[in-house]
Amino acid sequence: MLLLEKLFLWFLFYSFVGWVYESILVSFLEHRPVNRGFLNGPLCPIYGSGAVLAVVLLQPLGNPVLIFLASMIGASVLEYVTSWVMEQLFHARWWDYSDYRFNLNGRICLLGACIFGVGGVVITKLIHPYVAGVTDMIPVTAIHWMCAVFFVAGLVDLIVTVCGILHFETSLEKILAVMTRYGGMMREAVDGAAGRVGESWNSGKEMSLDFMTHVRDAAVETFNRQQRRMIASFPKLRTDRNNEVLKQLRRVFENLHGRK
Repeated sequence: MLLLEKLFLWFLFYSFVGWVYESILVSFLEHRPVNRGFLNGPLCPIYGSGAVLAVVLLQPLGNPVLIFLASMIGASVLEYVTSWVMEQLFHARWWDYSDYRFNLNGRICLLGACIFGVGGVVITKLIHPYVAGVTDMIPVTAIHWMCAVFFVAGLVDLIVTVCGILHFETSLEKILAVMTRYGGMMREAVDGAAGRVGESWNSGKEMSLDFMTHVRDAAVETFNRQQRRMIASFPKLRTDRNNEVLKQLRRVFENLHGRK
């Protein structure tokens, strides 16, 4: 039981480290602060899962080259499966490596795999011995309480997050209706079933300030906190349906931000 609790604490620690890494990286790429992560809390569970698996399965290998290769393959499989499962559950793609060379269906790429490989070596050889040492210094009673509190908090966070994004496509359809209603510059019909906006929206014509203001106000009223957070946290988020609406919504936000 104590070993499982320590694994859970390690999972939380590496999930936090992953969140810090993702937030800094995406903030740099987007030139704005980005609170990265699927959950509300400062955790990226996929990093925690990968790190704990590396510690349990790969640390005994000893050879850094073997750990690097195994981490590359294992982390890539984990990332691919996670991307596929989340897309099946929520009908949305949370990240996309299509712009990177040597990618597989946009879910994983060679550069990311190499980074995970290096990360596996660094964690198992350099970082984790200290993390394990610190964990061993924590009183057993404190470990019990920490695990109980963090588990409940994490479970509540997961439930709130999932419930908040379940109807994301419905919210996009409502925004589509608003765009259609106030989009006087649009000359072509909207194919609501496919969730596509008329081609004239992509012709480079400027959106009017009045139109963008209407769309922004409608988005604030329509999207709940979780949905707004997902749009902000995942710049490459795309949906199975209504993805064109999401793209135009981002364009509205960017144009309004540029006018400030």
